Amino acid sequence: MIKINGTEQDFAGKTVADYLAENGYDIKRVAVELNEDILPKSQYEDTFLKDGDVMEVVSFVGGG
Repeated sequence: MIKINGTEQDFAGKTVADYLAENGYDIKRVAVELNEDILPKSQYEDTFLKDGDVMEVVSFVGGG
């Protein structure tokens, strides 16, 4: 299991990009922290999630 935004989820074996796409995130409008390190967008496709990982996804929203 992987803890994503504080909730245990079963996404082991999938990439960060897979998780974001399956959950409707716009990759251009998010930042991902994986195991307390900011993950560069260029690594989303190549970074596989594994049991015990902790990931935080933060969405940017515009306002005015």
